[in-house]
Amino acid sequence: THALLYHYFPTKQALIDRVYLEVFEGRWRAEWDDLLDDPTLDVEDKLTAFYSEYVNITLTREFVRILVFSGLTDHTITDRFFAMLRQRLFPRLIRESRRARGVNRRARPSQREVELLMGLHGGFFYITMRRWIYGQGVHSEAAPETYDESLVRDRVRAYLMSSRELLGAGAASAPAKKPTRARR
Repeated sequence: THALLYHYFPTKQALIDRVYLEVFEGRWRAEWDDLLDDPTLDVEDKLTAFYSEYVNITLTREFVRILVFSGLTDHTITDRFFAMLRQRLFPRLIRESRRARGVNRRARPSQREVELLMGLHGGFFYITMRRWIYGQGVHSEAAPETYDESLVRDRVRAYLMSSRELLGAGAASAPAKKPTRARR
């Protein structure tokens, strides 16, 4: 009832804060920090292990639907969630991407690095959009409600292969080449 709802949540913002903590921030696992910070693990295996858990624990039906709804309305939850990702996750993923390519620098990531990373991360979100928003099947050898490691590894491997052009052999500091027009 409305009365009971207002008893526990005196304001709309209090309710939104609780939903955010339960559905978004509360799903982050402390062990993911340890996994991503472990320098002894192979980068591909590390990212595969992380995203295998992340997509199955975090990107559930309610998570995706609330995030999309917030993005289409007031951005209250999406802004907080992406701020958390920019603080906790993306710097680690950029560091590991550079490590995989033998680039040892702590400079701010280029826009291309960020966009390549967003392609990886957003690709996992799009898989869940297909399932939870569009009602489309997603190929996975695991149970219908989960995503198996091979699906995750394929995306991680493609991302790391793409990072080779961007980060390999000093490309991280080189400016992007302007496309040239072919002569007729």
